[in-house]
Amino acid sequence: MKPETRYARSGDLNIAYQVVGEGPRDLVFVPGWVSNIDLLWEDPSAEQFLRRLASFSRLILFDKRGTGLSDRVTDMPDLETRMDDVRAVMDAVQSPRAALIGYSEGGPMCCLFAATYPERTSALIILSGFARRTWAPDHPYGQTGDELQALIAALPTNWGGGFQIEVRAPSAASDPRFREWWARYIRMSASPGAAQALMRMNVEIDVRAVLPTIRVPTLVLHRTGDRTLPVQMGRYVAERIPDAKFVELPGDDHIAWVGNADAILDEIEEFLTGVRRAQELDRVLATILFTDIVDSTRHATKLGDRRWHALLDSHHSLVRSELARFRGREIDTAGDGFLAAFDGPARAIRAACAITAGVKKLGLDVRAGLHTGECEVMGSKLGGIAVHIGARVASLAAADEVLVSNTVKDLVAGSGFQFVDRGAHTLKGIPGSWGIFAVYTK
Repeated sequence: MKPETRYARSGDLNIAYQVVGEGPRDLVFVPGWVSNIDLLWEDPSAEQFLRRLASFSRLILFDKRGTGLSDRVTDMPDLETRMDDVRAVMDAVQSPRAALIGYSEGGPMCCLFAATYPERTSALIILSGFARRTWAPDHPYGQTGDELQALIAALPTNWGGGFQIEVRAPSAASDPRFREWWARYIRMSASPGAAQALMRMNVEIDVRAVLPTIRVPTLVLHRTGDRTLPVQMGRYVAERIPDAKFVELPGDDHIAWVGNADAILDEIEEFLTGVRRAQELDRVLATILFTDIVDSTRHATKLGDRRWHALLDSHHSLVRSELARFRGREIDTAGDGFLAAFDGPARAIRAACAITAGVKKLGLDVRAGLHTGECEVMGSKLGGIAVHIGARVASLAAADEVLVSNTVKDLVAGSGFQFVDRGAHTLKGIPGSWGIFAVYTK
């Protein structure tokens, strides 16, 4: 359930905010370029990220003036005015002192806030942030002013679609659900004109002189391959804030809640609480299903990007429909493949057969593989040897073929399924020999 959205008065404007959690410390999440705190909760990865923050804090979210659910403005404000908005929100929720997470564009504003109001800042976290946005002779990182101006000029052309999704969230860019959400999220966060004005302000941001004056505990987090803001920007910030801790994490994403978000959250939680959360690990018996489109590269080349993506969307919709019908749970989607889990092997087989038959009508062929075993539960993901076996079984399947391990075959005895023995196989990285069977569907 989404938290209630309320409004704080900052001068003549209303600033939308939400409060989540009842932890022992206040934590203000200062968003990046644009945001919409209502739509943020509609992305599962974002919701999981925010819930985790709220598990050890009273999390305070808000939309900056001119964006999201906050009042629109005619001129985009400077950092000093935005600091007033943070203070207004903190006052509205009766927070005398809070830790601040400055994400992306929110980073420099949080640096300025921490230096100006140390009595109201218990800690500072800079997440994929910067001190200066543009290249300069004494700051040889990022894009030049001309490059950014060209980006600003072209922004309205593709603002209604997946604007820069391959740059900001490459690990999620191939997921149709995420692409659809991202396009709607940025549209509802700011108009093209407002986004341009914000970007123009970003070009002018430079808080480098402020960094040495910060005296609150500081953590700087940045992914090594960040395609939006290079990691050198994070290193620069950390080197100039006294006693700042810098953690460089693997990954190419700029958006905090996609990719290896748990690693980011682990660092934040340990920094604020002094304790690193042990990985919550549980085990459950599940039937694992892997599906994969056969010759996807050939199809993509033949159809072209637009038609291929439309066909891929139809494929994904069909697979998800069959998973829902047979009580399967989507675990992961990578390109044109699915990983799903079922609490019963018979339903998993029926789902796999329905998927192969349905996808065939789209003019595509899929291969599918199933295995039943004990899986490690890690949040919303599954891992362990059973998952690896399922993947190996699927890799042996031919077009339109559903293969199962001997474990699955034995568990559905008496269910009316017929199988064709495909012999014993050694599965890469898996001990022993495994009997493989094809589901007879004629």
